[in-house]
Amino acid sequence: MISDMNESLILQLAIVLPLLTSALIIATGKNPNVREGVTIVSALVLIYFVFNLYSAFSNDPNQVISALWWELIPGLTISFKVEALGVLFALIASFLWLVTTSYAIGYMRGHGEKNQTRFYCCFAVAIAAVMGIAFSANLFTLFIFYEVLTLSTYPLVTHAGTEKAKKSGRVYLGILLTTSILFLLSAIVSTWVVAGSVEFTAGGVFSPDVDKTIAGVLLVLFVFGVGKAAIMPFHRWLPAAMVAPTPVSALLHAVAVVKAGVFTILKVCVFIFGIDLLPSLATTDFLLYLAAATVLLSSIVAMRQDNLKLRLAYSTVSQLGYVTIGALLASESAAIGSALHIAAHAFGKITLFFCAGAILVSLHKSNISEMRGIGRQMPITMAAFFIASLSIIGVPPAVGTWSKWFLLMGSIETEHYIIMSVLMISSLLNIAYLIPIPFHAFFPNGFTNKGEAEDSAISDVQSNSQIKEAPLPSLIAIVITATGCIALFIYPQPLYELATAMLETRAVNYAE
Repeated sequence: MISDMNESLILQLAIVLPLLTSALIIATGKNPNVREGVTIVSALVLIYFVFNLYSAFSNDPNQVISALWWELIPGLTISFKVEALGVLFALIASFLWLVTTSYAIGYMRGHGEKNQTRFYCCFAVAIAAVMGIAFSANLFTLFIFYEVLTLSTYPLVTHAGTEKAKKSGRVYLGILLTTSILFLLSAIVSTWVVAGSVEFTAGGVFSPDVDKTIAGVLLVLFVFGVGKAAIMPFHRWLPAAMVAPTPVSALLHAVAVVKAGVFTILKVCVFIFGIDLLPSLATTDFLLYLAAATVLLSSIVAMRQDNLKLRLAYSTVSQLGYVTIGALLASESAAIGSALHIAAHAFGKITLFFCAGAILVSLHKSNISEMRGIGRQMPITMAAFFIASLSIIGVPPAVGTWSKWFLLMGSIETEHYIIMSVLMISSLLNIAYLIPIPFHAFFPNGFTNKGEAEDSAISDVQSNSQIKEAPLPSLIAIVITATGCIALFIYPQPLYELATAMLETRAVNYAE
């Protein structure tokens, strides 16, 4: 474990290390084994740093672990601080950097991808941005690293270099930069003017007598400004980005981008507004029902997608809505559910995307209609797909069970029964668009007699049923994340403790 005098240094190294790694990746780019070895070693070191920060925080949640880089003007700094929600996010991202790197080695080589050095370099910069976001002490610092994350992932979205990839990249960059500059930056500046502070503060930064109309407008600016949370109508960048290689999709959906979005929403609701102020704002219910509409509409769109990655992309839009709903419900149970769902969705969705990439590399199939019977050829992959689907749906024995339980409890506690209904209906839709995929992979004819007629696609798969799993590094990653879905269901205590620690210090109760 690290000593007290070194905790601030470790905090800073957790942010700087991935940046240094990106330079080493460029330097060793001509030797793929060394380049990827550098990435793996750096990921392991980052996990060590973050785990030590987690241990130090868990041992004494009241101690202050912080670092100041630059004071622009009095009260406006680039600075960092360790707190519960940030630690949870950093633990997830650092661990999944290692797992995604293992997966990418098998995928990128197996698929013969070009520009692999650029891929690993940009990935490392994105992880540095995630660490900066996770440990930001204020909105100004978070905004800087939020923009770095957008810019560093743009080359990954356009990785293929085709016209379609470039067009998708323009949509990605256009929506995320427009929302952050027009809305998020405006919200941050306005918060500075109204509250006199942009520091993340337990209970929020606004005084009890703040003008509720102004605060309500600021809440709208924040929610719309965090485009990475993919609230409709600012969600189109996410399906557009599916043109990228599967490891990039995993980065976007589980490790970095969308998680940075919903993390920001939750952190703003808890540490800028405070969950006592939110229920008194006129715009809270509007945003809450907009998030609920996003959950339902994107689930319905997902059901209509035959391309597997597109179906998973719209599923992500829906699942992000859960975290936003939990933040806006403004109850302790709902906030805990939001924090837990960041972790649950990370492990579930990254596994699903890993499986989609494995199917593409091994069988060259990307459409769901072509995947009947592939369970015979890829039994491990499709079993992992089934486990991850259970987590997204929110049923045992997968970790998504806990997050959805707390979200439902939060909707009941706040008497938002329409939201409760939305969450339940959405889970049924999750079953409808996810479970048929592994079911038909293992039972291409359903439960009918084998002698009944089969279509040609099923016959082709069954006639060539030798094992064709993904390359070993990718398969190992799939097994690890699928196992994580179950392990975190059995032992969710560390996640729960961090989620509850986020709310332990409460400011004065706001009243209308």
